[in-house]
Amino acid sequence: MPLYRPDGTVLGMRREELLDAAEGLLSDQGSSALTLAAVAERAGCSKGGLLYHFATKEALIKGMVERLIEEFDELVAAQGHDTYTKNYLAATFAAVQSGRLRRWAVVTGASGNLYLLTPLREAMARWHREGLESEPDPVAARIVRLACEGVWDVASHDPGLYDGRHYAELERRLLDLLGG
Repeated sequence: MPLYRPDGTVLGMRREELLDAAEGLLSDQGSSALTLAAVAERAGCSKGGLLYHFATKEALIKGMVERLIEEFDELVAAQGHDTYTKNYLAATFAAVQSGRLRRWAVVTGASGNLYLLTPLREAMARWHREGLESEPDPVAARIVRLACEGVWDVASHDPGLYDGRHYAELERRLLDLLGG
């Protein structure tokens, strides 16, 4: 059951709104526009309200990166296929086609600080190692996972390059590599 503030909003909702505002600002105006004051203004709160949740710009970026990882982990877990790689493949194409891809590109592009991207690098390593020993063909699983990274990269740079039909063809071919 959610916890509520005195004004009736759900506790934790403001943090998500602030992350959404930061991502929107990055998407619309680029990384140079990402300031705490601009995020607070876009979210419709005071800078002090923002500082309550994120003491620094780096903490805000770290929060965005952590949310990306959590959301993708949840998307992978929700797929219901018989192997991790099939779940990873399905989650990748679901994210790319849903527009979540834009969020990844914007957030990772916002940080020139490798420390802030450490959690993403660690998650990437985990995603590429997870369940390999139980895959019917671990090499094919690695190929498919690496191909997924290529899909992310290409779609990040040119979201309109492929349409739904092309993505479906690519996903089907990669699934065929996995025997299924």
